[in-house]
Order: sequence, then structure tokens, then C-alpha cells
Amino acid sequence: MARVPESEIERLKASVSLLRLVEAGGHVLKTQGRDRVLCCPFHEGDATPSCVLTPDKNVWHCFGCGAGGTVIDWVMRTRSVSFRHAVELLQQDSPALAAPVNRAVRSVAPAFAPEADDAALLRQVIDEYHATLRASPEAQAYLAQRGLVEPELIETFRLGYANRTLGYRLPIKQVKAGAALRGRLQQLGVLRASGHEHFAGSLVVPVLDAAGHVTEVYGRKITANLRPGTPLHLYLPGPHRGVFNDVGLVGQEEAILCEALIDALTFWCAGYRNVTSAYGVEGFTDELADAFRRHGIRRVLIAFDADAPGNRGAEKLAARLMADGFECYRCRFPKGMDANQYALDVQPAAKALGLVIRQAEWLGNGAAPARGVREPVAVPTSEISSLVAAPVAVDSIDPLADEAQEDGDAAAVSEKDAAAAPPASAVPAPPTSAVPAPPTYRVPPSEPALAVEIDDKELRLTLGDRAYAVRGIEKNLSYEQLKVWIKVRRAEFVHVDTVELYQAKQRAGWIKQAAIELGVSEEHVKADLGRLLRAVEAQQDTLIKQRLTPTAARAAGSAPVLSASQQDAALALLRDPRLAERIVHDVAAIGVVGEDA
Repeated sequence: MARVPESEIERLKASVSLLRLVEAGGHVLKTQGRDRVLCCPFHEGDATPSCVLTPDKNVWHCFGCGAGGTVIDWVMRTRSVSFRHAVELLQQDSPALAAPVNRAVRSVAPAFAPEADDAALLRQVIDEYHATLRASPEAQAYLAQRGLVEPELIETFRLGYANRTLGYRLPIKQVKAGAALRGRLQQLGVLRASGHEHFAGSLVVPVLDAAGHVTEVYGRKITANLRPGTPLHLYLPGPHRGVFNDVGLVGQEEAILCEALIDALTFWCAGYRNVTSAYGVEGFTDELADAFRRHGIRRVLIAFDADAPGNRGAEKLAARLMADGFECYRCRFPKGMDANQYALDVQPAAKALGLVIRQAEWLGNGAAPARGVREPVAVPTSEISSLVAAPVAVDSIDPLADEAQEDGDAAAVSEKDAAAAPPASAVPAPPTSAVPAPPTYRVPPSEPALAVEIDDKELRLTLGDRAYAVRGIEKNLSYEQLKVWIKVRRAEFVHVDTVELYQAKQRAGWIKQAAIELGVSEEHVKADLGRLLRAVEAQQDTLIKQRLTPTAARAAGSAPVLSASQQDAALALLRDPRLAERIVHDVAAIGVVGEDA
């Protein structure tokens, strides 16, 4: 957590009246000149008042035990809380400060019922973290930084933030009730043996079942400057349990399976609600497979990260799923990217991820089965109706839509969604015996292949009134770089530059400058570059494979063919006991001397 600014500390010391605070706590004060005195509450046997308050300076001091300080020190002493907690209480002007001191209970009302069972206790922790996120600009800024800005996201998935204040809501550990409650939280994995919060400094994503019970908790560190070796990703101890967004799979034939929960939230925010997540590349559970079978899933789109572990994990998982009768496809991202980073770099995210879904690579043998355009339906039950948000309509999202309509389409979709989705309070919970069909969404149609022209010198692509030419693809001999020369022409306007397409900053700079010189919007140029990138990557892949595959002519020319007499002469030379002397003599004959030394 960030340090409390010194200016805020000084403000509290000067603005909060120590005299009124002490009087509100029920202490009897006597006037002694310009000061006030009372029997010190911090040591026993103080028959003669030895604690002196000086209202002019807003400080106190006990001549019996030596305690003293400012209004902050008073709250820390009387409430048995930390410095930060005392500051927060004073900032909130908490009514608890006016209550008589009870050292057995924290000044903030406990958030946990002692009689609650483990499931209820864990849900109470999640509710506490959820309330903390709602009041935390820091955590909400992190969500915005990751592009997770769908209005219903936080409520739907009960997202939370662990900012190290959970202990304020617990009885102190010195009393029996506090020690017992903390012990139970340690068994659940919320607290560590040291007493510190397990998810401290993390965005908290719970995995909920249909009844709202917490089956697993994921934490993602959001604070910067962590100590080396600090894990960014955390779970509760023990085996993973539960299916993330199980309700999103109801009534579907196709499921998007991510490697991490942040990626799954990214698809969900982009309108693709039939998404769930494994717990890492090796974290696909039998429970997930059972959920696929239970909901009638036929196709699984594996959207793991585009790195070595993600590729290995996807290949291994696909073999398992196809052996169980599922059709498997691989969602491809640029090398080194995950779904969240891709959605941030290629905007708008709904179109970018839709393209990835449509172009998912068939992992089975033979021709890929027809997928077609379908209308998956998310059916809520009465137990989870409060957790289900109306699916986003993406019927009109088409990456090849007329450029003149693109900006208007996005606004129209937003307005239609806002009008179609009634407030949660206005939607009655459906009876368990009759489940109504909720709104549906459509997967965007497949995009036609690009009309690309390629010769020995360059790749050419025309998009609208903009003609692109790319050179230098053949110089990129690995999949980890793609530095090319790009020229784009629009009427009499031309922009030419060299750009590393796998560097986000260089792409952004190229897009900005090209938009200025061509006189078009950056969104149009960004969309063009996304399509151009696909064509360039395909050509790069072709060239690399050609270089790695030896041709007959290259194989034939790789080694000279010797005649029988030449082979005999060569072998005789190698067997000559005076071979070293002959080599020295021959070297000297060409003018290199001193080799025999």
C-alpha cells in the first residue's frame, strides 16, 4: 500500500480536536490552568490524574507511564490499532471513535459472523474484498489499464481487491474469538501462518458455482516495484476446484478456453460470453471436462498464450480433448502475446478477438468440420440469475464493414445494448421449473481472404483507396521479429517508413504519422495495419519454411562429387605419415613462413 502523505498526517494532527475526542470517549477531564488532566487509561493505579492534555498544541502526555503524542497516537493507544488504521479512522470521522474503549473488539465492526461455516466465511472474505475494490481508485485503474471496463464486470464476477486491510475487520488475535477466526482463515488459505493476507496487493477473482459458493480464488498482483521473486499469480492452497463462468457455457456448442482468468475476462468484456479458463497451461481439470460434456460443448477454441509454454500446453490439451470426442481449434496471437495484450494492442477489441475466433486453426486430422454462424444461448438459473449480465450484441461487428460506417456502428451497438438491457432490479428471477430464453448474440461472420499480390521484391495490398507495399520480409529469418519497409499511397499522398511490426511503440508511431500524412483517421490506419500484418506474417512463414526445407538442387550442390581416382588420392594424402611436413612445406610455398617453428 502507498504511504500516507506527510501533508495528510499533519492535517489530521492540526484539524482533529484531541480534547473533543477524549471527552467523547467518556473520560473525565479536570481543568488545570490552560491544560486538562485525567487519570491515564494506559497504566493502572493512577489515582492522581497524571495524563495532561494541552489543547493549544493538540497533544497529550502522561507523567506516570511516559506515553504521549498527537491525536493519532491517542487513537492507536485506545483502539489497539496500527498507525495506518488510526489515520483511516480519523479520515472517516468514524463514529466508533466516540464509543467507550473496549480493548477486546476492533473499532471497526467485524465483518464476519463467528458461527458461519467455511463456505460462508470464504464468501464473506470475497464480499469484503469486493467492497474494497468498489472504493479503491487504484484497483479500478488497474482494471482500466487491462481494458476490463465493461460496466457489469465487477458485479457479475464479484471482483475484489486485497489491500491489506482485512485484519481491520477481525477481532484482535489476543482474544479467543479473534484467534479462532484467524486460525480458520489460515486453514482456508486467506491468511498465511504469519498472519499476513495471502492475496495482499492483488486483484481478486473468485470462481463461483451456481449457488454462489466460492470454489477457488485467483489473485493477480497489481502493485509495482515488487521484491524479486514475488509471484504475480496466486491461488488458494490445494487442488483447483470449480469452473470459471460456468453459466456462460449453458446452451453453447462452442467454448473459448483461456490460459488465465484475466484473458477470459477480456473475451467476456468484448462480448464473447461463452468463455472459461484453465488454471494455467497445465491447469485443465477433470471438472472442466465434465462441464463441457454437461453443457453439450462440441468445439473448444484453445486461446492459450502465444509462447513456448502456451503452445506446448495447447498441443497437449488438444490431444486429450480430441481423444474425448471434442473438436479442437487453436486461437493464434502474435508471438509472445496473450489475449489481453492482443485486445489492448489491436482495437477495437471486439473485432480483433472476433477475427482470432473466426481464424482459429483446426488441430485435428483432415479437413476441419464446418463451424458456421450460430446463436449460442446463455441460460441463467434461479440461483445464479443475479450473476448473469445480458450478453453483448455483436451482430453488426464486421471488420470488413464500409469504412464510412465504422464509427457509427460502434455507437449504434452501444446504444442498442443500453436500450436492450433492463436494470437488474427489473428482471424477476425465473422459476426453477421453467427457464426462459435470455438474449442471444451472434458470432461475427468469417472474413474473406485478402487480395494480396506478391513478387520477388514486395508484397502489395489495396484496402479502400489506400495502396500498401511492403519490402524486406525475406530479411526476417525468425518468428520473433518482423522489421519491414512499408509504403502507403492515397491519391497524391504518400507515407514511407521502416517499422518493427512486433514492437507496439513503433506500430503506434507509424499509425499516427501515416494517418497525418494520408489525411485519414488513426482507427482506419490501425485496422489496415492489422490486415496487412496478417498478410506479411503469412509471407514470412512461407519464406522461413522454404529456407528450412532443402531442395534437390541445393542438396546436390552442397557437396562436390569426387571421381574414384580423386578419392584414392585424397585418402592417400590423409594416410601419409609426413602429412604435417607436407602441409608446412605447402604453406611456405605460398609465402607464409615461420609455421615450422
